[in-house]
Parts: sequence; C-alpha cells; structure tokens
Amino acid sequence: MATTAAAAAPTPFAREVRRRRALRRMSQLELATLAGTTQRHLSFIESGRSAPGRAMVVRLSESLGLTLRERNSMLLSAGYAPAYAESPAESAAIGPAMEALRSILTGHLPYPAVVAGPRGELVLANAAFGVLTEGAAAHLLAPPVNVLRLALHPEGMAPRVANLAAWGRHITESLRARATAHPDPELDELIAELTGHLPAAPPPGPDHLGFAVPLRLRTDGGELRLLTTLTSFATAVDVTLAELHLEAFLPADAATADHLRRRAAATARPAGPA
Repeated sequence: MATTAAAAAPTPFAREVRRRRALRRMSQLELATLAGTTQRHLSFIESGRSAPGRAMVVRLSESLGLTLRERNSMLLSAGYAPAYAESPAESAAIGPAMEALRSILTGHLPYPAVVAGPRGELVLANAAFGVLTEGAAAHLLAPPVNVLRLALHPEGMAPRVANLAAWGRHITESLRARATAHPDPELDELIAELTGHLPAAPPPGPDHLGFAVPLRLRTDGGELRLLTTLTSFATAVDVTLAELHLEAFLPADAATADHLRRRAAATARPAGPA
C-alpha cells in the first residue's frame, strides 16, 4: 500500500498545474478542452497517476497563458529541458529585433518612448526620454535604471506629476494584475515599494471609470498631457524578447504636441559660435 501511495503522489509538475489552474479559476474540463485532451487524462496528470509527455506540458502551459519563462519552469518541473532560449539583449540571436526596436524609438520622435523589462528595467530609450527625467536625482538615472521607480519616486518624476495619486495607482494596479496572473516575489517587492511612494487617496467612487488616465507632467513650458501605449512581442520564442515591452508616450492635446516638437527642434539645433 505504501508503494502504491508513493507512486501516485503528485509530482512537482502536477502540483504546479493544479495551483496555476486554481489561480485562474479554471475547471479541469476547461483546461483539458483548451489543451486538446480529456478531463480524465488531466485528472490523472494532476494526481500524479500519469506522466505527461513534453508536448502535453507545452500545451497545458500555453492553455494556462503562462509566460515563456514560466513554460520553461514547467518543463523543468516535469523533467524536460527548457524549450525557449533566453538570449542576452546584445546577442546576435535577437539582434535584428533589437535593431527594429531602436528604429521604432527613433521613428516615434519627437515623443518619448522606452523599451523596458518585466520589472521596469530600462533597456532602450529615445532622445525625447529626457523630458521625463528632468530634475530626477542622479541615483535614479544611474544604470540599471528602473523606469517604474523613476516614475513614482519622490526624487524622480513624482514631484512633477500633477495627478500622481491617480496615475500612480494606474501603474500599481496594472502591476498587481500581472503579479496575480504570474506570481513573482520580486515584482511583489517592487509593488510594495512603489505603493509606499504614493499619496493616500480615497477609494474609487461609484462613477469611477478606471485609472487609465493621461499623465499630467509639469514642465518649464507648461503642463504636458501624455497618453501611453504598451507593445510587446506576442509571438516571440525567446524569453528575453517576450519579456520586453515598448512604452510609447503620445500627446493628448495640441499644446503637448507643439511643446514636444519645439523641444526636439531646440535640442537638435546646433550651438552658435562661442
């Protein structure tokens, strides 16, 4: 009896599948259907009575909406080698994609845009990024720069953000949603840090429409109103690329667009004779 019980004990992979399925509030039938298998087979996998093949591990991971990093972890927990490479940002393997990102950043001028990692690590930025960093403390601009910390730190952008409570909550709520779907202790620590920088704000009222509000940034030339867009590599098969996102800032009004155009022109203008 002891031998039988041990043989049927859930494996690390089995426990992870069950945990992540519960986290997403999916039934066994729902997950099995998405993964192209039967509820009975999935039940056997989760109980440890059946060992899944490599293809099944990948299908279950995809059906659970896991990141490439998480899929590699699931493969390892099932006894298989990772399926997705994790290339350094400067490597030749992802060089063409990184060059394409640089071109996009340049093409977005005169508006600011950055490429960042999963926890806000700055990877690339265009020349207009300076409008966001004006007045920030040197220690926040020393590599490695974290754009999320820079955005909400009292020695970063925060003193210039006119709607700090709402905009900051927009950032932290987005991070919390990601942390719920993809648990990450380091991300939890960052969320706690960023939340600590925000002013106290009353809870949303019945007419609340969400925290996706324009960034209102004070500058010497007046208040800028900026919308943000996020772009990621939806079909990447490299962990590094899959975890990058491009955040582009767009003017929300004509005055902001005009200010950023004039700022870019002044920056590009050659200096006069000494």
